[in-house]
Amino acid sequence: MWSCIFALLPLAVAVVSYDPTWESLDTRPLPPWYDNVKIGIFLHWGVFSVPSFGSEWFWSNWEGAHNPQYIKFMEENYRPGFTYADFAAQFTTEFYDPEQWASVFNASGARYIVLTSKHHEGFTNWPSKYSWNWNSMDVGPKRDLVGDLAKAIRTKTPHIHFGLYHSLYEWFHPLYKQDKANNFTTNDFVTSKTMPELYELVEEYHPDVIWSDGDWETKDEYWNATGFLAWLFNDSPVKDTVVVNDRWGIGIPCHHGSYYTCTDRYNPGVLQPHKWENCMTLDRHSWGFRRNAPATDYLSIHDLITEVAMTISCGGNILINVGPTHDGILPPIMEERLRQMGSWLDINGEAIYESKPWKYQNDSLTSGVWFTAKDDLVYGIVLHWPKGGLLTLGSVSATPQTHITMLGYNDNNIRSSLQAKNVRRGMQIVFPDMADVSSQWSWVLVMSGIIPV
Repeated sequence: MWSCIFALLPLAVAVVSYDPTWESLDTRPLPPWYDNVKIGIFLHWGVFSVPSFGSEWFWSNWEGAHNPQYIKFMEENYRPGFTYADFAAQFTTEFYDPEQWASVFNASGARYIVLTSKHHEGFTNWPSKYSWNWNSMDVGPKRDLVGDLAKAIRTKTPHIHFGLYHSLYEWFHPLYKQDKANNFTTNDFVTSKTMPELYELVEEYHPDVIWSDGDWETKDEYWNATGFLAWLFNDSPVKDTVVVNDRWGIGIPCHHGSYYTCTDRYNPGVLQPHKWENCMTLDRHSWGFRRNAPATDYLSIHDLITEVAMTISCGGNILINVGPTHDGILPPIMEERLRQMGSWLDINGEAIYESKPWKYQNDSLTSGVWFTAKDDLVYGIVLHWPKGGLLTLGSVSATPQTHITMLGYNDNNIRSSLQAKNVRRGMQIVFPDMADVSSQWSWVLVMSGIIPV
């Protein structure tokens, strides 16, 4: 009898294998962790952090587009003949403390991070075998920036998933320029540089996120995108946990990938049929650090929570970008925003983590109210304290079983109930005295026994 049972066991184990086609790759289920965590931190860091002027596209704007502002900046501040490569020695990272970074990310409430492994400038933040003398071990930091942060995250904050950004193309790499001149009928750059780097990153650092970029000048066939992804999902050391975005060639964004980013700062404001991510910046104008950015160029904490509420209500994740300095500091104004977000999530995270979109995403009557749901509870994220302490919701109706509380409004560690009643235009809720509520910047209602209008 036992031999019969053992003979049947292999039939019960289904081994899924994905073909190198989008049709096949798109059938892979999204690993559940990604939808549950909701909030991530993006880190744009590289040689561009040294001039820290304009944006992370400094080299392209200076020597590619010959932007007069960048030419003037270089003429006024650097010796004649200074090259972009000369900046690499000044990418010193002497204050880079990965464990301190991990502590800040933990305090922010983020549940995944995505570090730049290589931006369009081609400099690798790890000792890549495929980027000789243009990597963080050979010049500048003289250390493995990627590996050090991966170790700190996994040792000190193992609940935070580690991910990597990687640019497929490089502005000035001679092999890429030659492939481009050949109208991408050759792909020497891909076979000798960008794909070997991706395999190296996955096999060495086991990232749970591969955030691809720099794809837009040519088709996915040039990049061998589907071939790499088939290996990633079938045979790589992270095949069961890894997620990828949608930037793998012309026409691919917003159509293929574990989740869609579509465009930078994508925040559609309505529910989407496919998992998506709002990758956005605390600095309104740049992803890399800018030394000359005024405080008004940074999102306020209310701006940030508004982005979080809108994104999560519409089924997205939010990836919040920070630009570290060349010496390895998380700029204090950015660190403050992250810590403020974390203090808000400490109180209100119940409405964010592992939540699902509700029937309606935002209220039909009162602006600035966004909904999420979990089991039989509906959460209303209220971005502005209502005038007179009376909030009227047009998308919600009370029943005899309605019960409403507010996160951060407790009496002897018990959530105090709020008065609510149906009125002509919807349901009216009486807010408590603001001094009795521990939450700041926005407030979350927890509603049960209500019905959508």
